[in-house]
Order: sequence, then C-alpha cells, then structure tokens
Amino acid sequence: MAADDYIPREMRAAYIERLGPAQAIRYGALPVPAVARGEVLVRVMVSAVDPVDTYIRSGAYPTALRFPFIIGRDLVGEVTRVGAGVADFAAGQRVWCNSLGYDGRQGAFAEYATVPQQRLYPLPDGVDPQQAVAAFHPAATAYLGLVCHLGSVHPGMVMLVGGAAGNVGSAVTQLAVAMGARVLATAHGADDLAWCRASGASEVFDYADPDLAERVRAVSPDGVDVVWNTSGHDDLDLEVGLLARGGRLVLMAGMEQRPPLPVGPFYTKGARAVGFTMSSATVEQLAGAARATNALLAADRLRMRIARALPLAQAAEAHQLVEGSGPEGKATGRVVVLIRGSIAPRDDA
Repeated sequence: MAADDYIPREMRAAYIERLGPAQAIRYGALPVPAVARGEVLVRVMVSAVDPVDTYIRSGAYPTALRFPFIIGRDLVGEVTRVGAGVADFAAGQRVWCNSLGYDGRQGAFAEYATVPQQRLYPLPDGVDPQQAVAAFHPAATAYLGLVCHLGSVHPGMVMLVGGAAGNVGSAVTQLAVAMGARVLATAHGADDLAWCRASGASEVFDYADPDLAERVRAVSPDGVDVVWNTSGHDDLDLEVGLLARGGRLVLMAGMEQRPPLPVGPFYTKGARAVGFTMSSATVEQLAGAARATNALLAADRLRMRIARALPLAQAAEAHQLVEGSGPEGKATGRVVVLIRGSIAPRDDA
C-alpha cells in the first residue's frame, strides 16, 4: 500500500485545552488535519520532549496557540500526502521537523501532522529515528549559537562548555569539535564526565570542584574564547573571569536566572554576550541547522543519550520527566515519545 492510499478521518493525539501543568495534557481523538497549499501531511513515527515544550504548555513562554493545541516540536515520520505547490517531497519519503508546536503551528504529538514544506527535511538513509529525533532540537540550538550568533567556529578556538553532559551541552560539544574547536567541558559524576570525553571534549572538569577556575587556567593560560554554560546555572563571576580578551558569553538557558554580572571585568576585557532562543530562528537559519545536523547524523558523529522512550498515551509523564515535576524526578538524557506502535521502545541511559 502506498503511503497516500489510506488516511483516516481521526487520529490519536496528545493535546491541551488550556495552559497549565503536565496533568493538563489530554490523550484522545482529534481530526486528521487538512493539507493546505505548501504543506506536507506526515504520518508521525516518533517525537521528543524539549524543555521549551513544557514552557509553552504552562504558559511560561507565551506564543500563539489554537486550542485544542497539540503539543510537541520534533518529529520523524513518513510523507503521506503533499499539498499544492510542493515539489521536493513525495509519499513514502522519511522526513523530519523540529519547529512545530509554537507560533500558531499545531504540534507533533499526534499520528499525523501537517508541516510547512520549508520546515521539513529529508531523513538520511540508515539513521535511527529515535537517535535522530533526540538530536534535532539540541543540535539546532548548538548550530544557531555557534554559527548564527558566534559567527562560526574556527580551528584553534577554545570553548568552555558548561553542563556538557546535558542535551544541548552534548550537541554543542560535538558540533564545535566537528568544526575544529578545542572544547573544555564541565560536568559532574563519573558517567557524565565519561560522556563528555566520548563527545570529543579534550579536557573534562567537575563543575563542583572548588578549584575549577585554576584547573581551567592551567590548560588554557590565556583564557577561553567562548564560555557557553548550557546548564541554566551561570556563575558569571567565574565565567567572565575565565574569558580571554575579546571573549564571548553565550546565554540561552535558565529562564529564571538572575546572576549578577561583574561589569568591570566584563567591559575591560572587551567581552561580549549573546543570547538567543531557537523559537526566534528564521526558516533559513533552521534550514542551515538541518543541513549540518543531517551531515553529522549520516556520518554517525552526533549521538544523544536517551533516558526514556514512552508511548504517546504517556505524554503527560514524558513532560514531567523533562521538567522534573513527577515522582520519578528529572530525566538524565532525552525523553522520546513513540507515536506509531511499530517502533520498539529503547532506553539508552
């Protein structure tokens, strides 16, 4: 049967009818969306939970929503139908997206989703769907920071990546190393330190070490060119102190952070700070991130830790694992959500 032969009228989906906690997420039947001009209908195989998904669901990150609102940004799936004006995709093709579920677009936590063609990308052959969907959002965030906001990375650049065992930190490390940077990583615990080394960091430090600053200076006496703390817990006094002259800070995590900025050391070093969100990226920037992500996935040079793989019916639990609001606490690694029953659960933690 061709992918376009049968499309039901209804689908299973995880959605909200109001902003609120994870318990507000509902699981049930909704109509399969119609395909407008320039859109592609995708039968979704697997999705993932990003921290920003929990902010949107709760209302902490305001964006245009239409209720009932299907949650979720990321998907891997199969093209089932293309709208008028779509020439680059065909039924049966495996594809992915990482920019649904905000700014008026319905999300990915459903058996079918419509995706604007300019936000849809082919999935390289042989790439595992769960590893892929786990990588899309962190990798795009890393690319936007490294290329669009730092102006690319060059061989010899020294970066200090904080929280480098986390999802975005892992992607930043792997992309920066692929671009030729020397990455110094901070993490905590033997498993996380080992993961940072496996991701390509040349030096790994325990962020709880009271002598952290001295240890970083010992391996980079002139300071570091970039400090990117992905953990959401910036110590700007420490970070500014480790910057080389003309160095840069990347700030993109921790919505409730209010750390003091040591203004004197910052401006006398000629330092700069950049902040960004993936939600504000242009279609062109996301397409550039997609090309870089696909190249690394195809070469097996981009890996993420998958903490849990849950069925769509447990979308509320998946959100709790990401935000740490449930009885199991916060997941270490990515939480993926299985939309189609043909994909077997797997835990890579």
